[in-house]
Amino acid sequence: MLEKEIISLVEAQREQHSLAREFYTDPDIYERDIERIFLRSWLYAGHQSEIPEPGDWFLFDFAGESIIVARGLDGEIRAMLNVCRHRGSRICLERSGCSKRLICRYHGWTYDLDGKLAGASRMNEDFDKSAISLRRVHVELLDGLIFVNFAEQPAAFSAVRDGLADCLRPYDLANARVAHRQTYPIAANWKLAVENYCECYHCAPAHPEYSRGHSLAHHGVRVGELYEAVMARAGACGLSDRTVNHLFLDAPGFGADYGYDRYPLIRDHVTGSDDGRPVAPLLGSIRDYDGGATDLQVGPVTFGLMYCDHVVLYRFTPVTIDTAECDITWLVRGDAVDGRDYDRDRLTWLWDVTTHADKNIIERNQQGVNSRYYVPGPLSGMEDYAWSFMSWYLETMRSPLRAVA
Repeated sequence: MLEKEIISLVEAQREQHSLAREFYTDPDIYERDIERIFLRSWLYAGHQSEIPEPGDWFLFDFAGESIIVARGLDGEIRAMLNVCRHRGSRICLERSGCSKRLICRYHGWTYDLDGKLAGASRMNEDFDKSAISLRRVHVELLDGLIFVNFAEQPAAFSAVRDGLADCLRPYDLANARVAHRQTYPIAANWKLAVENYCECYHCAPAHPEYSRGHSLAHHGVRVGELYEAVMARAGACGLSDRTVNHLFLDAPGFGADYGYDRYPLIRDHVTGSDDGRPVAPLLGSIRDYDGGATDLQVGPVTFGLMYCDHVVLYRFTPVTIDTAECDITWLVRGDAVDGRDYDRDRLTWLWDVTTHADKNIIERNQQGVNSRYYVPGPLSGMEDYAWSFMSWYLETMRSPLRAVA
């Protein structure tokens, strides 16, 4: 599809309607997605507790790209393309590991953990290994959460860090640990997965487990008094009562979106679990349960559900035009021990069962959108945030590339 055809498609989009079929099925639009969004946005790669010691590393892969996220011998965290500078072979093949150096198994080129070429045998005498390093990717930390960005000059991450500092401080995520991490493959375009996450119009009919404890599933239910009660208790429980919204078109820079918004739980739930009862020790400096939960967003495709005793991080990434991955990380207090302080199955139950249901929903959505007879339909008022995402996406597709770099 030519660029002018893509722009015409964007301009033909009706307000508050789902997107045209081509946005989920056209290969040229998909490549535009990768170039304009994923190679220029801040993307969640993992938590620093996954690489606690010098030499530890793990891979972050999406859309054919592979990044090595490593803790150097100096303790610093860096991110490098998993592409050998000799003939382009992948260097790290396992999902994670620990080593003092990174060795390409093709011809033995060896790199230090900062990406510098340390050894390349039997090269010509004029070969200068000091001039060759693995390509670096920008890395920033947000309370222990590792974010990466491919852009040469990405939007400043300091706005995200400063804007969320007061809100995130009580959770002490820098000293949390990963209790479980799981990847859910989805046979659908990545945008359908994000759109589904951004609305709760489907929650009541599709997610009875979530809906019995979360007020967002119940449009029209009187939650004002519940909200006021949660906000009134927040300070005493050690939590912030702020709302922060710098999302999509209001972001401080392209791909540096961030937001923090609390809402009440219902039916005496205090956390996200099968019965609403605690599943892990309170995080950080939080002193008690205030009856609320928090929606967190950083960048365009990373979302968080923050409870007083655990945090659930969602990351959506494309694999191909019609396949994506939903990566979920469950964080608990850093000194919590599985089997003593929490039960992993109980901790993960709610968002595991919810994500399996979402996977089925999203894949059926893709199957319907593939129909030559599909026509975009009107959105509900409960899909306003999904429309905010769609509007940002359409503007990104429309704008000259230099305007969103």
